[in-house]
Amino acid sequence: MIRVRFAPSPTGHLHIGGARTALFNYLFARHNNGKFILRIENTDRTRSTDEYIETIIEGMKWLRLEWDEGPFRQTDRFDVYRNYVDKLLKEGNAYYCYCTPEELEQRRKEALAQGKSPKYDGRCRNLTKIQDSRFKIQEKNPAIRFKMPQEGQAVVDDMIRGKVVFENDQLDDLIIMRSDGTPTYNFTVVVDDVDMDITHVIRGDDHLNNTPKQIHIYKALGHEIPLFAHLPMILGADRTRLSKRHGATSVMAYKDMGYLPDALVNYLVRLGWSYGDQEVFTREELIKYFTFENVGKAAAVFNPEKLLWLNSQYIIKSNPEELADMVMPFLENAGIIQKGQNIDRQWLSKAIKTLQERAKTLVELASSLRYYIAEDVEYNEKAKANFLNEKSRALLSELKDSLTPLSDFSASSLETIFMAIVEKHGIKLGNLAQPVRVAMTGGTESPGIFEVLEIVGKEKTLKRLDKAVKAIKGGN
Repeated sequence: MIRVRFAPSPTGHLHIGGARTALFNYLFARHNNGKFILRIENTDRTRSTDEYIETIIEGMKWLRLEWDEGPFRQTDRFDVYRNYVDKLLKEGNAYYCYCTPEELEQRRKEALAQGKSPKYDGRCRNLTKIQDSRFKIQEKNPAIRFKMPQEGQAVVDDMIRGKVVFENDQLDDLIIMRSDGTPTYNFTVVVDDVDMDITHVIRGDDHLNNTPKQIHIYKALGHEIPLFAHLPMILGADRTRLSKRHGATSVMAYKDMGYLPDALVNYLVRLGWSYGDQEVFTREELIKYFTFENVGKAAAVFNPEKLLWLNSQYIIKSNPEELADMVMPFLENAGIIQKGQNIDRQWLSKAIKTLQERAKTLVELASSLRYYIAEDVEYNEKAKANFLNEKSRALLSELKDSLTPLSDFSASSLETIFMAIVEKHGIKLGNLAQPVRVAMTGGTESPGIFEVLEIVGKEKTLKRLDKAVKAIKGGN
């Protein structure tokens, strides 16, 4: 069975690059009826925090990237790592290193000055038992290094890049356990993959240079080497690595900006993967079609405008009832409703249906709903000057009088009354509709005016028409 893992380090929020890596793992597992494991690599105690762990999990849940096992935390597995270190020491695949950080730094500088590779010079690699004992007597606290092969090659069989070859004599005898007893990244990754029976390692290509080191540890532990897929990086529009200067990079920031999780998932998968000319996919289609044969080798460019367009497509195609639930927090944040305020979901869905083709984000949708929900509206000054004037005062007053006795406040009945007034005065519909639109919404753009009035309702409509007439009379 195929088993993959997403293994973020909780040193920050779940960002776009990490989310894409998680997504590719998730889709590969689901496509192949495999297992998707979530593992938190939090051995870096100086930078890892519980808060970041929670935000990563929150981001995964929001994107609906459901995992089958985990989340496992590396800090809960220190005894496991110690046992594997002991195994490597016992079998001669690791050794104690008594070099101090100061000594290592001095040698690194000397090597660089001589134009040599600054890798560890191996002086503790072949200590005799007597030398080793003398260091222990001196109570030196050693680190533990892995013995890298010094000849031959390490071959990475990559599902995206093909075969990538590394010369073993260029690899360092890396530290697998620090002198304080904490294990290091390159070691814990392999141990976890061995323990969790990971068959495929799918991650960013910034990890490619770590892979030959890890391959040798897999071999030393007697484990079959997994297949690798190193995803090309994501670039900003200026073709430099995606960062905050290009805009938001945190997944939850996109949630706060009113993006739909499925839209972000759809966009992320298209950063490096394609299926013909199709742009918009359901979750089921992504699972059905996803393979690494269609993942490109070139870096992907993040395009915020394309994401915004895609989000608008998802809003258009969404069920209004579902959008009603999703937009509620944004209505609260905008102060349009009070926190916990009860809104008739059926009525809200009806209002949303008139607006969803116009809104690109849930923030925009919430803002557009203001004139439906609010008791009153504020006029745009330019709109007021152009349409709330002496010409329209009599029309607005006549419309108010005509609507007052109306019992069927439906769009069709409203249209009949509007058209009767238009025909009576020999004017165009716009001569009446635009002043009414300003009176009802405060501006000059909205869905069809009959739908707007129906949704706003009779009571609010009459109040707003009355206010508009008085505003014209009073000149303010």
